[in-house]
This record gives sequence, structure tokens and C-alpha cells, in this order.
Amino acid sequence: MIDPSKKDIMIKRIKPLSGIIVLVLLASSAFAQDRNSLAPKAAVEHEKSVNAAADDISGMYNFLGEGEFVQISLEQDGVSGYISRRGDRESDHGAFLDQFFEHASIKDHDVSFTTKPLHGEWFEFKGRYERGAAKTREQDGYYVLRGTLKRFVTDANGSTTSRSRQVEFKLLAQPDDDSQATAKARH
Repeated sequence: MIDPSKKDIMIKRIKPLSGIIVLVLLASSAFAQDRNSLAPKAAVEHEKSVNAAADDISGMYNFLGEGEFVQISLEQDGVSGYISRRGDRESDHGAFLDQFFEHASIKDHDVSFTTKPLHGEWFEFKGRYERGAAKTREQDGYYVLRGTLKRFVTDANGSTTSRSRQVEFKLLAQPDDDSQATAKARH
């Protein structure tokens, strides 16, 4: 049996300790709730800042010449794409060249991209996109990119020149996935 005088001393020592333990548990619980409540907000803010395009304008757009195009792909972490065009120098005349984007961004309706240099040439586009006259993506011109295209050319001596021009690139028709499946089923 415990001596009653020692029992009182033990109770006096335990009461303050139990209060401290309760405070520590409450504080750690509050901290855990605070951390959990921050996580979803951070994820939402990250999603907003990652791809700030007003619409998904991904697709293939006509470029300068027949059969040439610009491919734009909106991804969760940015924009990628390339220009596919015919070479016009002696070394690549008539061959199709793919020039991938080095930098690209789309914010709201503003679009810009710069291609990586290829055979001493690269392109820079700055402009905006808007809805075109087409009613659906299955028709040419659902979206239209309008802006300034600069073409940079470096000659054999290392000197670079540039030419700017106003351009309009239309989204090329994209068949609906359902209509593609139906067409395949017929064959």
C-alpha cells in the first residue's frame, strides 16, 4: 500500500505534468490541422499559375507556305510545340525542317514563342489568339493567331538579320474522336 502522505505528493506532481501533456497534444493537433489546411490552397495556387491560358488552343495551325504548320501543345506545366516548314537554303532546299520551341508562353489570350535555331535560322512570334469564324474544331479557323512573326537569319560571316511581318495562323480542322472511330469502323 502507498503511504497517504506520499500519495498526496504524487498527485500534486502529476497534475501539472498532465496539464503540460494536454497542452502539447493540443498544440501538435492544431499544427497538424494548420499544415493540412495549407496544402490544398498551395495546390490550387500552383494550378492557377502553371497554365494561364484562357482556352485550350492546342493544335496544328497553318504556317507561311503550303503544307507548313505550327504545332502548339498546352501542357499542365507549360507550352511546347514546333514549326514544320520547308527549307529554302541551298543545303536544305525543299526538305521539311522541324524547329522546336525554345521558349513559349500563353497567358490569357497573349501568345509568344521563339524557336531553337536550325541551319542559322529561327523564328519569334508575339501576338494574340481569338475565336475564329468556324463553329467547331472540326472546321479550319476555330482559333486564329494574329501577331508579328520575326525571322532571324545568320549568314556565313556570323551576321544576323531579321525581317518582321504581320501574320494570321488558323487552327486546322481537327476531326472529332467519335467521327474518327465511326470512319474506322466503316473500313
